[in-house]
Amino acid sequence: MRTSSRAWVAAIAASAALLLAGCVPTTGIERDPTSVDRRIPSTDRFEPGFIVSDDSFYDSAAMTVPEIQAFLESRDCRPVDDVPCLAEYTEDVVTVPAAGPRHCTAVPGGEGMAASRIIGEVADACGVSPRTLLVLLQKEQSLLTRPSARGYERATGYGCPDTADCDARYFGFFNQVYRAAWQFRQYTVEPVRTFQVGTVDVGFHPNAACGAATVRIRNQATANLYNYTPYQPNDAVLADPSAGDDCSAYGNLNFWRIWNRWFGDPHEERLPAYFPPCSRLVGGYPCPAPAPPGSALAPTQSLP
Repeated sequence: MRTSSRAWVAAIAASAALLLAGCVPTTGIERDPTSVDRRIPSTDRFEPGFIVSDDSFYDSAAMTVPEIQAFLESRDCRPVDDVPCLAEYTEDVVTVPAAGPRHCTAVPGGEGMAASRIIGEVADACGVSPRTLLVLLQKEQSLLTRPSARGYERATGYGCPDTADCDARYFGFFNQVYRAAWQFRQYTVEPVRTFQVGTVDVGFHPNAACGAATVRIRNQATANLYNYTPYQPNDAVLADPSAGDDCSAYGNLNFWRIWNRWFGDPHEERLPAYFPPCSRLVGGYPCPAPAPPGSALAPTQSLP
């Protein structure tokens, strides 16, 4: 099963019209009135092999639930149809058991759980930053600024392959947030995949005729993003983020731009670079993790 975002193919003029209408940013560069939060760097600073640091990506304590709630309330939210903004959204959640060794821990359920609590508890259980999940929700469905019923169903793009319809089994806000975080943890626990740390070819678009270019992926967080959305921006969209061309894919560039706008430099690390790598990273397993005496390595996890 592919867990990448939906297909990017659309005419440039249609993309511009959709964006101005506040629709999902899968066919153009992400824009919304909250772009004044921070200055977005020029795209010439985008590094395809280092989109976000492991420390930023995995810091599950980066925001408390009240801080997530305050952040949601600070967004310029204008629903596309008759749905609440994320700051007011609630959902009944069934308890999810732990996924296994080194994987997501249990997520307690509850009635009327606020979106901020769902994001915070899933981030804590799966060892990813709430910022990672907030940026993903915006990158996939503009859910913080232009929420829609369709957007809540497909919140993180999980189970939405590029060449087919989304799988309705995975619909639902909690379902989508948890499964995306679960998938990021799975990529981390079992990193030997199509996209992993090292030198690999990354395509520019779901259409293979658009070609690919070699990328030296420098860290696990960046590998995770490519496994989830397996495309890099091409020269056309880097030269003009408002346009691009028929071979432009915006997802990972949008992730970088949204993070810069909302949270600052995604490359930041809390501890100096001269500290040992294991102390500078959270949850990314950059160093060998010793197994408990007498235990075997964790088996491949399977999410039903």
